[in-house]
Amino acid sequence: MSAPGRVGVVTVVHGRHEHLALQEAGLAASHRPPDVRVRVAMADPDVTGPDVVALDVAPGRPLPVAAARNLGARTALDGGADVLVFLDVDCVPAPGALAAYAEAVADEPGTVWCGPVTYLEEADRPYRLADLARLDAPHPARPAPAPGERRHDDRWALFWSLSFAVGAAAWERCGGFDEAYEGYGGEDTDLGQRAARAGLRLGWLGAARAYHQHHPTSDPPVQHVADVVRNGRLFRDRWGWWPMGGWLEAFEARGLVRRVGDDGDDWVVAT
Repeated sequence: MSAPGRVGVVTVVHGRHEHLALQEAGLAASHRPPDVRVRVAMADPDVTGPDVVALDVAPGRPLPVAAARNLGARTALDGGADVLVFLDVDCVPAPGALAAYAEAVADEPGTVWCGPVTYLEEADRPYRLADLARLDAPHPARPAPAPGERRHDDRWALFWSLSFAVGAAAWERCGGFDEAYEGYGGEDTDLGQRAARAGLRLGWLGAARAYHQHHPTSDPPVQHVADVVRNGRLFRDRWGWWPMGGWLEAFEARGLVRRVGDDGDDWVVAT
C-alpha cells in the first residue's frame, strides 16, 4: 500500500456563495484537510482570496465549465498536488471524504474514484455540518457502497463530476475535460469516455460521501436546452451516441426540441 499523496481540492464557482461557504466549512472540518485548495471563479469577481484563480467569460457566452475545471487541475498540480479531488460548489464533503479519496488513489492509481452524493432537501435548511450524516441518503441512480466499502463498476455512463478523485498520472493519461464543451451538460460523461479509452477503471468509494445543497432548478433543465443539444451533438460526434437522453425526450414532450435526420437520430432546438 502506497502512502497517500498531497491532495488538491478544485471547485469551480459562479455564484452560490453561501453554498461555497458551507463547503469551505466542511473542508476545514475534514479529518485530512486539503494540502492545496483551488477555487476557479468564472466571471465572479466576488470570489476572492489567495486560492482563487479568475477565469474571464465573454459577455453572452456559456460558462466554460470544462475549461475552468482544467484550469483548476493545472493550478493544483503546479501547487504540488498528487491527488485531484473535484467538488461541485454545492457539495459539502463528509469529514472522512478527502482521506478516503487519498487512500484509494494511492492504492489504485489507475482508478477514477467517485463518492456517493446525497441531495439535501430544502426543508432541512439551514444545513449544519453536524446534521449531514443523519440526512445521508445517496442518490438512487448511482452506486452507493457503504462506508468502508469500495466497489468497481465500469459503467462509465454513470460517472458524474459532483465529487470525484483522480491521481495526477491518471489525469494526464485521460487528458482532462474536453474544452469544446461549454455551458451545461455532457462534459463529465465525455470525461468518463476519455478515461475508459485511456484504460482507467471506475470505482465508487463509500467513505467519500458528500452532501449536495438544495438550489432551485427545473427538471428537466429547460433553461439549458440549447447547451444540452449543442453539447449532446458534440458528444455524439465524438462517441457515436447521444447522452442526456432522458432530458432530450422530456424537452421533446414539451415541444422544446425535435428529432431530425433520416433515422430521427439527431436533435435540434425547436423554433
